[in-house]
Amino acid sequence: MKSAAPGTVFVIDDDRGMRQAIQDLVESVGLRAESFATGEEFLSGKRGNIPSCLVLDVRLPQMSGLDFQRRLAETGVQIPIIFITAHGDIPMSVRALKFGAVEFLTKPFRDQDLLDAIQQALQRDCSVRQQQAEVHELQERYRVLTAREREVMTLVVSGMLNKQIASKIGASEATVKIHRGHVMQKMQAGSIVELVRMADKLRLSS
Repeated sequence: MKSAAPGTVFVIDDDRGMRQAIQDLVESVGLRAESFATGEEFLSGKRGNIPSCLVLDVRLPQMSGLDFQRRLAETGVQIPIIFITAHGDIPMSVRALKFGAVEFLTKPFRDQDLLDAIQQALQRDCSVRQQQAEVHELQERYRVLTAREREVMTLVVSGMLNKQIASKIGASEATVKIHRGHVMQKMQAGSIVELVRMADKLRLSS
């Protein structure tokens, strides 16, 4: 197995023996693990802002794992989920995967299969966090732009030339060039192509 991605693995299973076995397995490859008997226990705890994933039993006493998955989505908690169950079926696994689960494993499963799924889940969470950080940084740069500069940026990334933008906003072409230069500088864009990519990440309407 490749070296595990850094992060924390949360385990929710009402079977104490299974919780401990999974926690021991996770910690054996150098990852941090925390275990809970119910989804409510998990929600009441502190998770911290670090890459993580959730190993979740389908059958839980208070709320099923599938219902808990939906609840997490409704409350805005984004965490990759690996389902485990002793009573799985195809419709159940399809539903879980449809709503974003990384894997659906039937007990008894191979340790390696679970570790591979955890690796994939942590890498997914790392990627999502990195993308969110990049978007946040772009949003901070965008906030520095004046209203006119934002207008010019939107028109630039839509493919309009300086002359066309000048006519559109009722300014001289020289003024548009100045605004355009400020946009490139404040957004830290090295080219128009890069600026277009930034706008796409910011989802600016053209």
